[in-house]
Amino acid sequence: MLRVLPWLLGIALTVYAAVDCIQTEEDRVRNLPKLVWVFLILLFAVAGPLAWFIAGRPKGQWPTRGPGQRPSAPRGPDDDPDFLRNL
Repeated sequence: MLRVLPWLLGIALTVYAAVDCIQTEEDRVRNLPKLVWVFLILLFAVAGPLAWFIAGRPKGQWPTRGPGQRPSAPRGPDDDPDFLRNL
């Protein structure tokens, strides 16, 4: 089973990268045309998907916070005025 694991990981990486590339809009793909990326991903099993994730995938696909929004720091119960009032 351990000998098969690298092959399965390579296939999974290739399938994930191919689906990701195909679903990406043409104008958001970086460095090469979309069709070239699909061929690179499918022809070079591990190097193609890695190149797609590093150099071809659009940046900023993940949702971001708006300007000026900072994540709130965790607060302990002693920082909560309502909690202190109820003591």
